[in-house]
Amino acid sequence: MLNSPYRPWSIVYHVRIGGRKMKKGSMLPKHYVTVMSTHPKLDKALEALGKAVREEGPLDEKTAQLIQLAGAACIHSEGSVHSHARRALAAGATPEEVRHALFLLVTTIGFPTVMAALSWVDDVSKKKK
Repeated sequence: MLNSPYRPWSIVYHVRIGGRKMKKGSMLPKHYVTVMSTHPKLDKALEALGKAVREEGPLDEKTAQLIQLAGAACIHSEGSVHSHARRALAAGATPEEVRHALFLLVTTIGFPTVMAALSWVDDVSKKKK
């Protein structure tokens, strides 16, 4: 099973690809760029889906990113954990809130999985410094 952590609706850091922009210094995975540039209809459809689900409910961006961070940790998706940790912080979450969102998962997904996710969040923190 292909477990790609890179979903167009979860990427805020966009490069100039098909109208998307990426924050300076950030990079999309090469595989993602290749697949999406080869399949522009799929890219556009997934982008529209992401926009629709974000606009569908009352959750603010910070809360939405913390939820997506938790989901990424649950599926052991290092790339998505990196991405959603960055975006949660950019949306106003504190490093403590990001860590707490992961600690809350200990009884659900287990200590080892949470520890892995915390190490991936640390990767993001180290790159910021």
